[in-house]
Amino acid sequence: MVIHWFNNRYLLSILVFFSALFVSLVLDHWLGSTIAVLLVLQLSIVVIALQCHSQIAYVAAIIEALSFNFFFTTPRYSLQMFHWDDIINLLVFVVVAFTTSQLAARYRRSQSALEQVQLRHQILLSVSHDLRTPLAGVIGNLTTFKEYQQQLKEAEKNELLDSAIKESHRLHQYIENLLQATKLQHGVVRIQKQPESVVHILKTVVERLSCSAQQVDIQVNGVIRPIFVSRTLIEQALLNVLDNALRYSPHHTAVTVTVYQAKQNVVVDIYNQGQKLTSDEAAKVFELFYSGSTNNNADSGSGLGLSVAKGLICAHQGSIESVDVEQGCLIRISLPFGEQGEDREL
Repeated sequence: MVIHWFNNRYLLSILVFFSALFVSLVLDHWLGSTIAVLLVLQLSIVVIALQCHSQIAYVAAIIEALSFNFFFTTPRYSLQMFHWDDIINLLVFVVVAFTTSQLAARYRRSQSALEQVQLRHQILLSVSHDLRTPLAGVIGNLTTFKEYQQQLKEAEKNELLDSAIKESHRLHQYIENLLQATKLQHGVVRIQKQPESVVHILKTVVERLSCSAQQVDIQVNGVIRPIFVSRTLIEQALLNVLDNALRYSPHHTAVTVTVYQAKQNVVVDIYNQGQKLTSDEAAKVFELFYSGSTNNNADSGSGLGLSVAKGLICAHQGSIESVDVEQGCLIRISLPFGEQGEDREL
């Protein structure tokens, strides 16, 4: 509920307004300081302008000006004003409130522009490496197959083709993650929900990754209700998390996937026996383009997978987190059951 309030800019602005009004009433009762009241109200306008929108801040400034007139000027509980100092204070408050709202709007636009530049720079660096590597693998394998197919044995031909297919899937997954990351950054992800079985989606993901039963162990605790999700998006999210778990899992060890119900959620625990995340890594692991340490694994990935997974899970009002365990790494995904007819566009 608290998260919902902070994610909705209108509800947040209402919360800030009433909080500022309450604090102002307390200060006026105990201190009788008009300046303190105006500063508190002005601070709330700055918060609304920074966290919500300048248009909302303008409306809030007018409402707070009327509130100041109604609650804090003589005569009380009236919109009449008889003292010139109150009139001047109110006019100054409105001018400063509108000015700070404009400055806050410019600051938010400049921050957004800076983030877009940084995102384009990171995408360019990522593409230059992560797109080139699998593409070079596909070209190299197919070129070798074409030039030496007469001399190659059947097993060697199959190995080259399998390697090319594997690199093609890797390339496709990278492009999908890149597209989803761009959509999430611009808020244009379309969610069309249908009742789906998480267990069936997981089995599809395992098939896509060409995993054997020894590599991925799926454990289902109890009967799992279907949930209303976009199958394509959730499949992509689970694919990213499971692929990451397999990448950092030691050889000849299985990744354990446990599915169970908890209250109004379906929970998916994905655990591998790899290196335990430090507190700093756990805090950054879902950031865009964060690929972690490469000391123990030459292929650290593009840093897109877990960030995209988090965006897609959160778009379904779910959550994803790194859970502290004594050994290995545990990623916990929680998805609410949801309801039919909740299709929406972010």
